[in-house]
Amino acid sequence: MSQPAQVDPRGLRVNAGITAVVLALVLLTPAPVNGILLAIQVAVFAVSALVSLQLSPYAVFFTKVVRPRIGRPAELEDSRPPRFAQLVGLVFTSAALIAFLAGATTVGYVATVFALVAALLNASVGLCLGCELYLALRRLTPVRA
Repeated sequence: MSQPAQVDPRGLRVNAGITAVVLALVLLTPAPVNGILLAIQVAVFAVSALVSLQLSPYAVFFTKVVRPRIGRPAELEDSRPPRFAQLVGLVFTSAALIAFLAGATTVGYVATVFALVAALLNASVGLCLGCELYLALRRLTPVRA
């Protein structure tokens, strides 16, 4: 069995910080600008969740710009929980985008706020709600023999 991919936890927090800024701008800007920003964030989540965390535009920014200035990490983390967290973010932001497009702006704003709170928690104190959900689901899943 191969080892799961490993990621720099500092990059995940930078990713969450950028996500928080984008989502805050979604809440503060008028349509159609907020819809465009939200669509960009949905695309970033899609790449992170469905393709690779390392290929996300925010991860590329961290790798090329931030990491050379701060050096290598002391340790790496399993990529599965944060990748699942990106999937959760994808679900919330996709729901928000669909709601905005359908004219259900209140639902769109609420879904965006949920995603923003999760991103802020990760960026500011390192609490990844999606990662915690992943670990809780793993504990509930029966072990295969």
